[in-house]
Amino acid sequence: MGPVKSINGTSKPKAKSAALNAGFPDASPPDYNIAVVDRTLDILEALARIGPASLAALAESAGCTRTAGFRLLRTLQSRGFALQDESRGLWRLGARWNVLSRAATEQGALAATAMPILAQLGKATGENVYLRVREGMESETVAIYQTDPALRVYSEVGKRSPLHAGSSRLLLAFAPEPVQTQLLARRLNRFTPATRTDATWIAADLQRIRTRGYLITSDEVVAGAVGIAAPVRDASGAVIAVLYIASPSMRMRPPRPRAVLPQVLDAANRLSEALGAPVLPQHDGMIRPEAAPKGWQVASSAMINLARPHSILGKGA
Repeated sequence: MGPVKSINGTSKPKAKSAALNAGFPDASPPDYNIAVVDRTLDILEALARIGPASLAALAESAGCTRTAGFRLLRTLQSRGFALQDESRGLWRLGARWNVLSRAATEQGALAATAMPILAQLGKATGENVYLRVREGMESETVAIYQTDPALRVYSEVGKRSPLHAGSSRLLLAFAPEPVQTQLLARRLNRFTPATRTDATWIAADLQRIRTRGYLITSDEVVAGAVGIAAPVRDASGAVIAVLYIASPSMRMRPPRPRAVLPQVLDAANRLSEALGAPVLPQHDGMIRPEAAPKGWQVASSAMINLARPHSILGKGA
């Protein structure tokens, strides 16, 4: 008996063969990767990380030859996804990406990517997990995983919050300096007796956050709430979101906040990797969290950010 023919004339394996293959669950899954698409995405991620850049720099970053890189860039240029400065020879992302970026935002790509990781963290810690992004001078909640319906939810999807207080201050720490300067020049609202409104103290804390790579707060926006936050990075290495646990202080008495901190850092790091963030090798020069238990390893997302101290601190601060 020959192979079974499908409607379109292609051959199908015999049922017996399928049954035999079903007995080997450890068999490697089929590889559907297309090499040229992989290389194209490598070039695009290199453009996002180091662009505007020369062909040589992009090819080295993407791990391809200059000839292959040039052909890919020219193809992207013909579709408006890459641009070359003819006078300097540097390549950059094209304007066509704006359409895709807006579509991804409108379709909730970040929240959809994050939800499985938020769920894993929530189940592991027994606490509610949140994801926030910066929107101008505020932060906005884009995803929530509620572990237990009985637990209080401190935010809701779409809710805006201040950047200077609570876990959102981590977003302020990695915001452009003009955003920091403009916000700290304002009269800052106090939500509880623990809310910090002194611009000099906040500016200094932003530097501490960049150095540590995480933030633990208590009672700053809602009395009786503890937040444990870590940064989420995109393919360029920029911080685009904050992933955090918010819990009643009665469930977060010391030393529990620092005990769950590695899980929060790990979840933020895994989400960053899912978004294409470069995985940086650990080395002896890596900054470790202050007061962290001996032997902790810092996630790659917690490496020191090279941003300058905020100008409000003055020279040499």
